Amino acid sequence: MIQVADSAELMLAQGPDPTAMPRVVDRVALARLYGEPLFAMPQDLYIPPDALEVFLEAFEGPLDLLLYLIRKQNFNILDIPMAGLTRQYLVYVDEIRARNLELAAEYLLMAAMLIEIKSRMLLPPRKVAEGQEAEDPRAELVRRLLEYEQMKLSAAKLNAMPQFGRDFLKAEVFIEQSLVPRFPDVNVLDLREAWAGILRRARLVQHHRITREELSVREHMSIVLRHLQGRKFVEFEHLFDAAKGPAVLVVTFLALLELAKETLVEITQAEVFAPIYVRLAFTSV
Repeated sequence: MIQVADSAELMLAQGPDPTAMPRVVDRVALARLYGEPLFAMPQDLYIPPDALEVFLEAFEGPLDLLLYLIRKQNFNILDIPMAGLTRQYLVYVDEIRARNLELAAEYLLMAAMLIEIKSRMLLPPRKVAEGQEAEDPRAELVRRLLEYEQMKLSAAKLNAMPQFGRDFLKAEVFIEQSLVPRFPDVNVLDLREAWAGILRRARLVQHHRITREELSVREHMSIVLRHLQGRKFVEFEHLFDAAKGPAVLVVTFLALLELAKETLVEITQAEVFAPIYVRLAFTSV
């Protein structure tokens, strides 16, 4: 007896044998918790109420819910029974308001609109001119529902079309060409970036020399006067020679301004956007 007791105490001290079979062998385990079979649901297990809620219908907004209620009961969308539709709509709004107040705000706004439409329908219609029909309070709601249904059907048609990555994949076949050497593929953009990098480095090491060109405004004033000599008018653009470079053009322009300042030449234009002409101030017309 002492030996048996000592063996039992030794087993308790060492812990359960991982290779031992469970005592319950005639039932199927519900689950395994840390590797141990679980044959009964724990009584103290807490399950949040929202975890067991199942929404069979998911709506994308108030118009989607209204359209669902109308189509489900085969209502004529051009002649909506506002009382029954509003009653069913408010039942759904009460359900979501108890769970998600932020989500219910948008639906509550539509509920207020439905009640307003129903109230306007109970009032006597406004008087209109002869030959005109009274305005239906439901007209705006019907227009929005028809537009939403059209967009929803178009979206469903687009979604039904085969899409790359969802319904099909691009076929790719790799054929090893052992006789033909395969060189690395180089993108044109990579070549352009590499060439641009070489140009940037070249600009960093190049030398820029500035030379001073001696140009005389007085000398070019004489050149302009000789060009105008013996002519009534000379077009403004003909006084400049683009082949001589920007520096000569600038000096010629300064010489022309200096001649006009000293009233030796006259610059005229007949009208706006017309050609500009230059002549000697002392030339007789």
